[in-house]
Amino acid sequence: MSEVAGPARLRAQRISVGYRGRDVLHDLTLEVPSYRFTALLGPNGSGKSTLLRALAGLTPLRTGEVTLDGHTLHTLSRRHLAQKLSLLPQTPRAPDDISVADLVAQGRYPHRRLFTSWSSRDQLICNDAMRLTDIDDLAARPLGALSGGQRQRAWIAMTLAQSADILLLDEPTTYLDIAHQLDILDLLRRLVREQGKTIVAVLHDINHAARFADHICLVKDGRILASGSTREIIQPDHLKKAFAIDAVILHDPHDGMPVCVARK
Repeated sequence: MSEVAGPARLRAQRISVGYRGRDVLHDLTLEVPSYRFTALLGPNGSGKSTLLRALAGLTPLRTGEVTLDGHTLHTLSRRHLAQKLSLLPQTPRAPDDISVADLVAQGRYPHRRLFTSWSSRDQLICNDAMRLTDIDDLAARPLGALSGGQRQRAWIAMTLAQSADILLLDEPTTYLDIAHQLDILDLLRRLVREQGKTIVAVLHDINHAARFADHICLVKDGRILASGSTREIIQPDHLKKAFAIDAVILHDPHDGMPVCVARK
């Protein structure tokens, strides 16, 4: 079982981010619940991906700060930060001829010292990451020979191999068929509950967020519109403000979780 949600380790405090003279995030404050799966939901262009990159320390802030365990991100070395926090961006890149096994092995970089050899523990962690994402039979295949869904699972495996406590994932179910979408989201939930991970993921499917996430933040126009538990946030008034939809909320007969039927 995962730990009870504790004090937030990762915080954004009154951050603003701008590009070409236009602010994308506006004086935004967010405390990421520890040991929980947080989904960022919102319409296209609302700032979700920018927020995720800011939480990873990859986007310059115009105002405010992001802290991890009380330390401002820019005061931490990249290696130390990568040991604690991993980011899977929306469009990761690697050479097409790199093998799946070698790609996944890149996740071990933050934990390896200069001139140290590849260890049996490194290999075990990579093998486990490939098994969890159902790509262990693709280990020798080049990345360029994979389907979009297979490639996405390889990137997720690399992220898992990094062994960070906090995972930031930008649309992790992109390119996946429905079965693998459910597999990956269930895996993320298990990582939280069984290994005490803290996960923040940008999702587009309201019902996937409702089913798998513990905590939901609605983002609109670069601000947090609402934040709370699934049952608190998956409500018609919140969804109307965020997505301009009329939503009917039903409940799953198996677990009672909310199910959104959207109407325009």
